This record gives sequence, structure tokens and C-alpha cells, in this order.
Amino acid sequence: MNVCLNNEMTIVSIRQPGYLPYMGFFKKIQSCDVFVFLDDVQFEKNDWDNRNKIKTTEGNMWLTVPVLHKFGQKLNEIKIANNENWKDKHRKAIEINYKKTQFFEKYWYEIDNIFAKKWDKLIDLNFALIDYFSSKIGITTKTIKSSELNIKSTGSERLLEICKKVSSDTYLSGELGKNYLDEKIFKQSKINIIYEKFQHPTYNQLGNTFQPNMSIIDLLFNEGEKSKVILEDSKNY
Repeated sequence: MNVCLNNEMTIVSIRQPGYLPYMGFFKKIQSCDVFVFLDDVQFEKNDWDNRNKIKTTEGNMWLTVPVLHKFGQKLNEIKIANNENWKDKHRKAIEINYKKTQFFEKYWYEIDNIFAKKWDKLIDLNFALIDYFSSKIGITTKTIKSSELNIKSTGSERLLEICKKVSSDTYLSGELGKNYLDEKIFKQSKINIIYEKFQHPTYNQLGNTFQPNMSIIDLLFNEGEKSKVILEDSKNY
């Protein structure tokens, strides 16, 4: 599958679809022409695939979706451990800590309805939440799942092959990519690499001390429709 785009310069970025992602995740999507969800790589326990943070009066709090998994399973194969009462815990935690924010009532009903649905696979829950938040902050970037591209390679070769599949000449990498990317093979294929350096903006946030890197719900509940402008004005590289 090749995705042909008409732009003279096509920036692609690639990342796993995490749970309740933070602002920088959505900035990354906004900053490229094509965003590829890396949904068929190995699930990383205790990473961002099934957890994220919200702000509380005492700092921050992890919300973790319990999962059933075996070593080596791909992210799109991971099932949720629905025998645990995680939904009520997450919904209650969000409601308690954000009900006094200015725009809680504007968005909570729709978000709560997403939680209320029956989710078997983690990936489906994550995509539903990402799609919802993207629609509310005005993201229109073309998105693709890596599982649709039929790629067998791994590591830097996998990322390079994805770039080629979507006809990209520029790869927007996470900042930590400097530690593992094989830049030589990208150069040989005439694909530029940009390393992001997300600068987290401050915004009106409930409480006295600003806590960066919270789930995107923090921005949305506190700033409402202004979230789109705040995201657009933030810097990524």
C-alpha cells in the first residue's frame, strides 16, 4: 500500500496510539502531513500504551488500564482485563479532579459515553479517545495504521520503510530518536530527519501550581475551544 500525496514536501511522523495521550502527542500529529499509528509493534508494559496522568490537588495521578498480555504480543492484540473495575475508577478520578474546571460539563458527557462502551481491545479504546480529542482540537491530519502497510522489517529499517510507503521525504522523529535512529540509511534514501523538541506551553489550569505533561483532557477541561489555538501556537521543533 502506497499513499501518494501531492505536497512538494511531505512530513510523516510515527508513534504508538497511547491511552489518554498528553498534549505533545497531538502536537506531533498536528505537525505532520501524514501520521502513522504504530499499532502492530510489541506492547510495552508500564509505558504510555495503557496509562497516562491527570492532575490532582496533590500533584498528579496515574490512570492505568489493566491488560491481559503475554510477552511479545503486539499492541493491536492486547485485551483489556475487564474483570477489574478500572472504568469506574478512571471515571470517578476524572470527575473528582476536574468537575470544577470551566469546561468540564461541555465535554464530560461525551467522554464518559466513550468509557461506558464495552471495550475488548486496548487499541480500540485508545483510538476512540484519540479520535474524539482530535476532533475537538481541530486536527485534520491524514492518519494511517502501520498494520495496513504490510511491513516486516524492524527498528530503523521499519521506520524508513513506512516513510517510503507513504511517499514521505521528511521524517519527524521524537527527540529520543537521536539515541537509536540509523541516520545513514535515511540519508541514503534521501529522507530528511527532523527531531522534535516539544516546548510545553502553560495555560489556565485549575490549582496553584502548573503541572505540565498531563493527559489532553487537562487542557480541554481547562481551556475549552481555546485548546486548538494553544496547541497550534506551541512549538515542536
